[in-house]
Amino acid sequence: MARTDSISILLENSSAEKLAEKYGAVFANIQKNLISSQLKNMELSGTPEAGSVEAKRFTNTASKAYGTARGNHAADKIVARPVTININQKKELINEVEQSDVTLYGVDDLVSRKAASNEKAMGRELERAFFGEAVTAGTAHVLTAATIDAKAEELIQLVETVQNDFVDGVERDMIALVLTPALYGQLRTYFDKVENGNATAEGVGYYHGVRVYSSVYMPSGVDAIVMAESAIAQPVLPDIYSPKQIELSNAIAFGIFYFYGTKAVAPDLVFYVGSPSSSGIQGA
Repeated sequence: MARTDSISILLENSSAEKLAEKYGAVFANIQKNLISSQLKNMELSGTPEAGSVEAKRFTNTASKAYGTARGNHAADKIVARPVTININQKKELINEVEQSDVTLYGVDDLVSRKAASNEKAMGRELERAFFGEAVTAGTAHVLTAATIDAKAEELIQLVETVQNDFVDGVERDMIALVLTPALYGQLRTYFDKVENGNATAEGVGYYHGVRVYSSVYMPSGVDAIVMAESAIAQPVLPDIYSPKQIELSNAIAFGIFYFYGTKAVAPDLVFYVGSPSSSGIQGA
């Protein structure tokens, strides 16, 4: 679209539709690219618009001898523990643009730039909230291993060997290890030097069957988080704010509102290493 000296075009239906298309891509990218989106619990029920949703953890079932249910005239009841996730974080990313902005960039480029910027801002906040909850609800662990490969294996086994009323061990393909860039780099160096890893590949990918990630968004003072997938829920409700002219000005406002909540569904399947600060847990 050519440059224009009027911002009236931003108020047209076509621009609102374009904005919805751009932010639709933002939401899709967030769901695809964020570590938290790949690990969070998606089995939620309820009406998010009402302010909360619910996840359920089902207890283990032990087998009994054939005929037990017939003899008791009753089968075992399904027992589930409900966990309520309140959607209590209400945020906005509203942009104000002047006629000069539209003249400089054009409508298409302007909307694309703002949508990309908002995607990064929203992603940072969701990641920090997710990992902050992991540390708040999870269990601290002090590593005893000396080498990076042994440390990684020690962390993995923390989750793998959990046994309680809800789990009887966790498969490795359901575990994720999130490291600071410093520790991640050590593990990658181990791959390159000891395991003859592919030095041209950017990431570790998997270590002993477990997904490994590097993140700069963990709470300050935390070096590693290991968890089972679906251990934390983070429902997100986005709402696009269509372009509107700001009163008594030649400026237009547009952007997104988004509402979310973060809650550990299975805190027993989350461990972390480090000494988090209170400000770090809040994602400051």
